[in-house]
Amino acid sequence: MSSFVNKVLLFPYYSVLKIRDTLYKTGKKKSYSFDVPIISIGNVTVGGTGKTPHTEMFIREYLRQGKKVAVISRGYGRKTKQAIVVSERHTHIEVGDEPLQIKRKFPNVTVVVDKNRRQAIENLLNVDEKPDIIILDDAFQYRKIKPSRQIVLIDYNRPVFKDSLLPLGRLRDLPERIGEADTVIITKCPPFMNQWEKEKCLQANRIPADKPTYFTTVKYEEIQPIFPSEANNRFIYSQSVILITGIANGRLLKDYLLTLYTTLYHIEFGDHHKFGKADIGRIENMAERYPRTLILTTEKDAQRLVSNPYLTETIKQRLFYIPISVGFVENESSEGLF
Repeated sequence: MSSFVNKVLLFPYYSVLKIRDTLYKTGKKKSYSFDVPIISIGNVTVGGTGKTPHTEMFIREYLRQGKKVAVISRGYGRKTKQAIVVSERHTHIEVGDEPLQIKRKFPNVTVVVDKNRRQAIENLLNVDEKPDIIILDDAFQYRKIKPSRQIVLIDYNRPVFKDSLLPLGRLRDLPERIGEADTVIITKCPPFMNQWEKEKCLQANRIPADKPTYFTTVKYEEIQPIFPSEANNRFIYSQSVILITGIANGRLLKDYLLTLYTTLYHIEFGDHHKFGKADIGRIENMAERYPRTLILTTEKDAQRLVSNPYLTETIKQRLFYIPISVGFVENESSEGLF
C-alpha cells in the first residue's frame, strides 16, 4: 500500500499513533522502570510473528541459567477482567490460550494475566519468591513500562514498510518504531540464509546495520495427542490429515505437512477462534467422511479444544496437535541475545 494511502486515507489512525508516540518521547506520558530485569517481546503487527514460541525460547534459556522467571500477559481473548495468577487447571476462557499454553509447558514459571502490567510487576516484586527476570508478552505498545530490553519481532515474509496500518493492512503501530527496539528478531525465516539474503531483509525493514538483529526459523516437534488417555496413536501414521487452525497464518504449517501427509481438508478459523457447537459439527462431518484420517491442529488451538464440551469420544481418539519451537537459521549465532 502506498504512503499516500497510509497518510491520507488512514490519517486519523496515523495521527493518533503519532501523537501518542510524541507524548511518550517528550515525557508528557510517563514510563516506569523497575529494579528487576524486564524483557519485552512484541511487534508492530497484529499476530503472526511468533511471539509465544519466542517467549518460550527465552523462558527455556533463563531456566537453563537457573533464573526464576515470571511472564506477564494481558490474556488476549479471555472473558475475565481481574488479574489472575495462571494455574494448569485454568481454562482459556479464564486466562487466554497463550498464557495457558506457557503455564502448562513450564509449570514452575509464574504466569500472570493482567491488563495493568505495571501493577502486575509491583505485585510480583512484593512476594517472598521474587522473580529474577520478568518477560512481558506482547508489550511493545504498552509504554507505561520502560523495559530493560525491548525486543521486536518481524515476520520474514511481511516486511513492515511494505504493509499498511489497520484496517487496510496488519500494522497496529508505526513501522518506524522498530528503530526504538534494542533487538530485532526476524522470524519465520528459511532454515538457510546467506549474508546477501540477510542484508536484503534488513534493508526491506530499514533496520540499521549496527542494530542487534537475529534470524530465526520455525521448528516442528513430534505430534502429540490432545487427550492422551483416549487417543489412538495409530492415527499419527495415517497417510492423510484434516487440518484445523485458528491462528493468524497457517501457511507455514500447511507447507510443512506436505512432507508428511496428504492434506484432505483445511478447516481454517480466525486467530484465537473459540470453537462452538457448529464448528465441532463441521469437524465431525469431515471425520465421518474420512474415517482413517488424522485430525491435526496447532498447539495454541489445542488449549481451546481440550476443554470443549462438544467433542465426542470418537473425535478425541483422532485429535492431535503439533508443537512448535524456534531455532536459529543455519550458521546464525545467538551470542548476545540472552
